[in-house]
Amino acid sequence: MKHGFLRVACATPAVTVADCESNAKSIIEGAREASKNGAEIIVFPELCITGYTCSDLFLQDALEKAAAAALERIAEETKTLDSLILLGLPVSDGKAIYNSAAVVCKGKIEAIVPKSYMPNYAEFYERRHFKPFNQEKSTEKTIFISEKNSCVPFGTDIIICDKKNPFLKLAVELCEDLWVPLSPSTKAALNGATIIANLSASNEIIGKAEYRKTLVSAQSAKTVSAYLYANAGNGESTTDVVFSGHSVIAENGSILAESALFSSETIYADIDLERLTHERKRTSTFADCSDENAVEFREIFVDIARESGKSFEKLDRKISRTPFVPSGDEERAKRCMAVVELQAQGLAKRLRHTRASSAVLGLSGGLDSTLALLVTARAFDLCSIPRKQILSVTMPCFGTTDRTYNNACLLAREVGSELKEVKIADAVLQHFKDIGQDPEKHDVTYENCQARERTQVLMDLANKSGGLVIGTGDLSEQALGWATYNGDHMSMYGVNGSIPKTLVRYLVKWFADDAEAKGNGKLSAVLLDILDTPVSPELLPPTKDGKEIAQKTEDLVGPYELHDFFLYYVLRFGFSPKKIFYLAENAFIAQNGEEAYSRETIKKWLVSFYKRFFAQQFKRSCMPDGAKVGSVNLSPRGDWRMPSDASGNIWIKEAESC
Repeated sequence: MKHGFLRVACATPAVTVADCESNAKSIIEGAREASKNGAEIIVFPELCITGYTCSDLFLQDALEKAAAAALERIAEETKTLDSLILLGLPVSDGKAIYNSAAVVCKGKIEAIVPKSYMPNYAEFYERRHFKPFNQEKSTEKTIFISEKNSCVPFGTDIIICDKKNPFLKLAVELCEDLWVPLSPSTKAALNGATIIANLSASNEIIGKAEYRKTLVSAQSAKTVSAYLYANAGNGESTTDVVFSGHSVIAENGSILAESALFSSETIYADIDLERLTHERKRTSTFADCSDENAVEFREIFVDIARESGKSFEKLDRKISRTPFVPSGDEERAKRCMAVVELQAQGLAKRLRHTRASSAVLGLSGGLDSTLALLVTARAFDLCSIPRKQILSVTMPCFGTTDRTYNNACLLAREVGSELKEVKIADAVLQHFKDIGQDPEKHDVTYENCQARERTQVLMDLANKSGGLVIGTGDLSEQALGWATYNGDHMSMYGVNGSIPKTLVRYLVKWFADDAEAKGNGKLSAVLLDILDTPVSPELLPPTKDGKEIAQKTEDLVGPYELHDFFLYYVLRFGFSPKKIFYLAENAFIAQNGEEAYSRETIKKWLVSFYKRFFAQQFKRSCMPDGAKVGSVNLSPRGDWRMPSDASGNIWIKEAESC
């Protein structure tokens, strides 16, 4: 285990109905293979030792004894494996037979967990053979398997814990237990279980696989847990039903792995226990609900988690390079539409509340101001205000290039806003003279004077027109402090305040595609050219010919792709610098054998991120209003409240040690 990641597997062995010896052999082979592939928890299906479809054969003593013998054989022959194994079999207390799960670790049968709910409808008739287990009414705490295992812990009040990792706590339920309104796993999760293993024999009918997948995903989200669903497949009797071996691994609502129907494949995933634990701590109502439903569970401690001796291990889960941006064109388009609507609705509410008759924004020809104008136009449409009452102001100065200037002018016209040009060079030069700034000294004062002059122009124009100044700065710039205090840092409403730079690009591209689809080729063309323009504040003079941008933001502060990656995991999950570095290695180095950035580059910008993030909180503490659209936000009134003078030494030192 490294950085809280635990590899798990769901295996579907080839089963011969009622042949326990043959099934034991198949299970042992499957366990060895899964353990060899690094699985620390291996879940097999319901009644896999006998087969789920034995029917009245379950009432035969011979089958019960054969199942017990097979379980002990499996325990013995897997004792050298560094894996916890869960197996399904029938067990009896002499009064009734229970459909149960056995927990095996390093040669020992650690526990037997019986099924709570027996389906007895449609094609199911489990009550004919098995008794539902009720923990509250049961006096049994152990169960007899054989002379060798005469007192195995028995019940549904059992949580398997790891001796070394306090966050690794496993509970077990079986098939139908998941499908009932109040699943046993809900109670187990509220009492500490972070992993739920479900040994299942869910037959296949049309449409059931999708519903099953939804159910597993929803239960993992509801319980803030990892849910391992191992399903029966090849070899079960087809007298009346067919089994597909459809297994699913989910974590807090996300599907990490899923087997193809009728494939009988073993699926693997690396679940993140630190992430689950953080999410529970962050969601205060989880603890409240836990307090209200606290019951006594027996904890059985075993050695599960393996110690990682490697400096780097590739994860068996996809780590997206752009966590703010969904993968897949269709999903991404839906997300872009939803984000834009949230931005526009937030601004529309503010326009109505303030009775503003106009909006004023600085249009630079860059990505952020482009998105701000497009969103503002949508908000004006929602308020039935003519777009011509949007005042787009271009304010060329020392660093403006022909390309960005022309794009700003074209964009304003195509969107339908009024365009106003205010040349600020003379005003800035006068200000330089007033404060004694050498115009040839291209320092922070040289840059910030321009940004503050632009903001003054916008604010005064807004006063003249009875409108609002629309802020263009984005979430990534807030995180890095890449804004001039009381310059472009300030506005009357920041529509991009919770949009990271990596998502801004996709939103502008979505607008370009939408314009093309609606026959507005000119708007689409200018948006595509803006997308192709390097990100820059254009505060320093361009190249000698005046055509190319000399001041490129990502050359100075680092790639936004990396900074947005860091930002997501810092804010959303509170991960340590070392864990974020490890995730970045998997995302930018190990993925598809393609190295987007070297380890040295990732480390350099990770250290830089923490230094800037802590140093620039004072700007965020007084940032303007703006609608939250995603799970990560830096508003001092909402998601992120941090002292402006907090020390970042702990984080910076750890990042430097990566």
